[in-house]
Amino acid sequence: MEFAKDLFKNHRYAILGLGKNGNAAALRLQAMGATIQIWDDQPQKRQETPPQLQNCIKEFSSLEGFDALVLSPGIPHYLPTPHPVALLAQEAHIPILSDAELLFKAVKASHSTARFAAITGTNGKSTTTVLLAHLLKHAGIPSAAGGNLGPAALALPYLDGNGVYVLEMSSYMLERLSQFVADTACFLNITPDHLDRHGDMEHYTEAKMHIFDHQNASCQAVIGIEEVLCQKAAQTLLQRGISVTTITGLNKSADIWVENNILQDKNGKIADLGKALFLPGSHNTQNAAAATAMALYLGVPREEIEPGLITFKGLAHRQRPVATIDGITFIDDSKATNADAAARALQCYDDIIWIAGGMAKAGGIDDLAPYFPRISLVLLIGRDAPLLAETLERYSVSYKIVGTLEKAVASAFEIAKQEKISTVLLSPACASFDQFRSFEERGDIFAQQVQMLRKNDLS
Repeated sequence: MEFAKDLFKNHRYAILGLGKNGNAAALRLQAMGATIQIWDDQPQKRQETPPQLQNCIKEFSSLEGFDALVLSPGIPHYLPTPHPVALLAQEAHIPILSDAELLFKAVKASHSTARFAAITGTNGKSTTTVLLAHLLKHAGIPSAAGGNLGPAALALPYLDGNGVYVLEMSSYMLERLSQFVADTACFLNITPDHLDRHGDMEHYTEAKMHIFDHQNASCQAVIGIEEVLCQKAAQTLLQRGISVTTITGLNKSADIWVENNILQDKNGKIADLGKALFLPGSHNTQNAAAATAMALYLGVPREEIEPGLITFKGLAHRQRPVATIDGITFIDDSKATNADAAARALQCYDDIIWIAGGMAKAGGIDDLAPYFPRISLVLLIGRDAPLLAETLERYSVSYKIVGTLEKAVASAFEIAKQEKISTVLLSPACASFDQFRSFEERGDIFAQQVQMLRKNDLS
């Protein structure tokens, strides 16, 4: 079954940004009968738009008469500077929405009984999203995963009955919700990130908390309690009468926790995480606890949790082994776009050649100092390599500025062979957009360069 072709008949939507989200939103809204007008400031993006949308391309001069503006996540409507089209929406008093909101409206307008699971947090949300979808599939519960990760929300298929939409939701998406209700929503953790967009930690946290908007006592809120801000969030939700399940990957008081690698709750053992080979490190214990809490709420039998965790194969670009050549293992953790994410990888290995750099986030890499003793050498790439080098010098960490990822991989291999170092870790702690279109492209190029090493080594 598909969404009805007249579901959004007589609705008119403006769509700004013709990337993954914008094109998917335009195609699906058009297929559901809506009138659309689309635009992207980049001529190349307009040229790449699918043929069936070409007649809808027109620059916006006014948004009077539209039902909403669908704004791609990367385009600001407030800080640091609102896009002119966002100002037009504000002048016309029409809502600025994310495509997740429109998916929710379409599902409800279709009288589908599918449920929504939403996941946010500074780090771990992608792994938790895919892991939850895997647990549901393993238990025979239909699901579709996407949002900030993978397919755009409006590209997801129609689900009915016992189906579950599992959405990774960034702060950018969450601040553009109107009526969206998550049957189960998870706030994993929070550390400084995207402060140029939100201004400060208070507003960043406020954006994350929108994931719980419109929940009621029948819904579930899952909260990681390893940061004070998240602990406060749990208290706020309890005062609203929301059912809160607290989780932690540490040995401390929570509804679901991990001790000695055993995932457990008040009723005892749920799973031995030592058997889940693609969930390495203490950070993944929190991800496993969160996905388990949500899966249990959504009807996955308790006895199916451990088999589901064990059969999970991980995500691309998240601590994914690429190859082992001459005893040297190359790890792709390109998804680590900030220091906190990189810390989660660095803590898992000893004697590392670390490839880092790109567009540094606020705070740089000072917080990674506790892990510097694990590092034999840092190879720096990208725009802010000199900035990261300043930090490394203060801590007397050996480094080389090599500039490009291609040079970093080749240098890492030669040095690792000479110094008998067993791990080369790409975990950049920086955004990728100075040299790559995305962290995915950065990880793919890393893997390609490693495979070239293998071919050269065999020849």
